[in-house]
Amino acid sequence: MKKFELKTPDEIKIMAEGGAKLATVKKTLARAVAVGVSAADIEALAVKTIIELGAEPSFTKVPGYKWATCVNVNDGIVHGIPKKELVFAKGDVVSVDVGVFYKGFHTDTSVTVYLGGDPQIKKFLEVGRSTLNRAISKAKKGRFLGDISEAIESGLVSNGYNPVRALVGHGIGRELHEDPMVPCFAGYPGDDLPLGIGMVLAIEIMYTFGRGEVKTDSDGWTIRTKDGKLSALFEETVAITKDGPFVLTA
Repeated sequence: MKKFELKTPDEIKIMAEGGAKLATVKKTLARAVAVGVSAADIEALAVKTIIELGAEPSFTKVPGYKWATCVNVNDGIVHGIPKKELVFAKGDVVSVDVGVFYKGFHTDTSVTVYLGGDPQIKKFLEVGRSTLNRAISKAKKGRFLGDISEAIESGLVSNGYNPVRALVGHGIGRELHEDPMVPCFAGYPGDDLPLGIGMVLAIEIMYTFGRGEVKTDSDGWTIRTKDGKLSALFEETVAITKDGPFVLTA
């Protein structure tokens, strides 16, 4: 990953403009997730919406990746190719990850949608959302990177779920993936990095009902839980400002 650079207030303003466009994309895609819809349908809608908003897809700029979204279902965690064969069914847990490139800067966000009514799964997703908010609240000057990671891990583990340790959130800016890495668990090297004004982080909550170990599909991209347990993904791009955390993609 590219070494992170502190962003100026003007650069954060541009990223906020891109983030607002991405928030519209995310909400549009989340509403479109339904029984009988395919991952390819979500991909097509993402491309259409991003272009209409005057931005570009971020993920197509990743070497070897040709799609604007990553779509995962049930035990899929991240990097799922949005295939037409992947059709959503009742009871599915569907995560959509999408980014935009606008005026030279990337923003990145993810949301998970449940197509069912099981209270246990509803709680599973609510914990992910609340844990993300808790982690974002730590993204301020005077804190350390490990405070974000600890907030993620404790929020998940206290509810009986496990963070994915093989994957991390990341810095973001002119590159989609920049330093620092933002793990979903505490004790990672770099935990003692002081957080400062001008840092912009893609904070990701990647977690499962199971042990959190992962495997990669034969397509070379899709990463899923090794034990086949459900997983979910929530992510926002967050700037650290003098006034505290500023969620650019909400």
